[in-house]
Amino acid sequence: MRIRGSGRPFEDMLRVNDWEVSMTQEQVVRAVFQAYTERNRAALEAIVAEDFLFVSPLDHEIDRAKYFELCWPNSEEIQSFDLIHLVASGEVVFVTYEGVGRYSKRFRNTEVHTVKNGKLHRVEVYFGWEVPHPVPQGEHRDKP
Repeated sequence: MRIRGSGRPFEDMLRVNDWEVSMTQEQVVRAVFQAYTERNRAALEAIVAEDFLFVSPLDHEIDRAKYFELCWPNSEEIQSFDLIHLVASGEVVFVTYEGVGRYSKRFRNTEVHTVKNGKLHRVEVYFGWEVPHPVPQGEHRDKP
């Protein structure tokens, strides 16, 4: 599934006849990616829990404020996401995606999201792939 800006206000997706709509874990994760492609920080802030923690190879359990300070500016670089795998298991959602950034540079990551009561509480990011893969098929590259 490709996620690009929908042209529809994000907040409208969370309301039906002025009633708040409870999203499934999968819908919360899709909403995260949509907020990035639409550069809608308010929408993302609405679903990120106050006790949110973010983990990646570069970040060790940074809090919500630090996440928005360090990670949100990346939204300016994102053109789209193709969600390759999206699987929920209880409160945990596993997602592998290919993103397209500025100058059409493609990348592939896997993330593990923890969603409780419609709020995003934790994200673990595993990244490093380039698309297409820089190492020839069937080959191994030693340390650079």
